[in-house]
Amino acid sequence: MKSAVAITSKIHLNLNLRRNHLYSPLSRSIFLGKAKPVFQSPPLIRTHSSNPNPNPIMASSSKPEQARAPPALPLPTPPVAKFKVGLCQLSVTADKERNIAHARRAIEEAAEKGAKLILLPEIWNSPYSHDSFPVYAEDIDAGGDASPSTAMLSEVARLLKITIVGGSIPERSGDRLYNTCCVFGSDGKLIAKHRKIHLFDIDIPGKITFIESKSLTAGETPTIVDTGLMFLLFYNGLISFSQIIHL
Repeated sequence: MKSAVAITSKIHLNLNLRRNHLYSPLSRSIFLGKAKPVFQSPPLIRTHSSNPNPNPIMASSSKPEQARAPPALPLPTPPVAKFKVGLCQLSVTADKERNIAHARRAIEEAAEKGAKLILLPEIWNSPYSHDSFPVYAEDIDAGGDASPSTAMLSEVARLLKITIVGGSIPERSGDRLYNTCCVFGSDGKLIAKHRKIHLFDIDIPGKITFIESKSLTAGETPTIVDTGLMFLLFYNGLISFSQIIHL
């Protein structure tokens, strides 16, 4: 079985909110929601003079050590600007255990090449069909033996100290099935679970027909994930790479 692992090296994510703006005192004050200014100016002091129209002057003009007070806010820790992302394209079979083992090897290969954030494809542990979804579905909330796919992702993330966006697997919750993506942090803990909102329903006569909502239930809310490397915004489908934000 073959898999493709793409490594994007030296990722430098540029924001509309440029980093030099983010680190400026004024922008940082606005970004953090602080109403007061970052720097406190010394009070104005009026001096006595023979000048009939004396003007107020800064105390710092006679006392340079008072020219500027210490910043009211500490400088933030600079974010990681460059890191590697691993994209794993997997060949799925009808053997679930083999699919899980195959995904694990692909993740390990990407991590060996330096990837700190690794992403799997949609429905990677199961054939993509209405008949397969209920058979391969897992109880993610129960975990352990009830969800061997996510148990593997959690273990590998912890052992390799990486963040894994686990593509998606069929999830069983009560009497409903969902197309669900789980994100695991470098400590192996589940930090987010997103259920696909906009299901893939398509009917083109004579070409393709697949109504995902025939067997799957749509999720209800977008999901924002702070991975420690970047913020991921999940909405509409599963994950929008155009909406990856690095703060």
